[in-house]
Amino acid sequence: MKNIICDIDGVLLHDNKLIPGSDKFIKRILEQGNPLVVLTNYPVQTGKDLQNRLSAAGIDIPEECFYTSAMATADFLKHQEGSKAYVIGEGALTHELYKAGFTITDINPDFVIVGETRSYNWDMIHKAAGFVARGARFIATNPDTHGPAYSPACGALCAPIVRITGKKPFYVGKPSAWIIRSALNHMDGHSEDTVIIGDNMRTDILAGFQAGLETILVTSGVSKLEDIDKEPFRPNHVFACAGDIDVV
Repeated sequence: MKNIICDIDGVLLHDNKLIPGSDKFIKRILEQGNPLVVLTNYPVQTGKDLQNRLSAAGIDIPEECFYTSAMATADFLKHQEGSKAYVIGEGALTHELYKAGFTITDINPDFVIVGETRSYNWDMIHKAAGFVARGARFIATNPDTHGPAYSPACGALCAPIVRITGKKPFYVGKPSAWIIRSALNHMDGHSEDTVIIGDNMRTDILAGFQAGLETILVTSGVSKLEDIDKEPFRPNHVFACAGDIDVV
């Protein structure tokens, strides 16, 4: 029985509305007993927040199935030296860092960690750039530049710090294979027994490909059929939507 890593936006939901058939797909997977991780690059919501968001759209998934780039960032940092972090982000990110034993501070931090926040400002850029320039390690939850309706995302918030310091962050989220490895550890799974389902060739499918997973592209989100030929790699399977998936 295969482990399943499944993206949210473009696969299960579109602008918080159910993508028809995705509720039946998830219900079937849970009834079959496939180990499931619902994975998102979005670091602002906790597992409980995400559970409520999907439940409101008609999809019931246990809270422990959700895994975010904030959780993966905390997991990554546990493997690094240092315990102090200057954080640009929301409560879900700082919560995961506190759980991992980090001190959140703007006094000589070992790390500058950027997630996503609507309260981003000049002072944050100034402090973060100064810390990175003086040697703090620069970590970001995900490389996405924008979300729905061109809302600024983590990659865009990192851009001024990169321009000022000339240093790029390590991006934890997709398409980095790190978040896939972290999700596999979370579900106690192995790459050869796991399939990833996503709607974006350049994040979900690339991450799965780089981590050695079987990949399923659904064309209900970002990437369409004509986009497949634009990349040098191919998904193992392509379906119109999650409800059509019949290989797991």
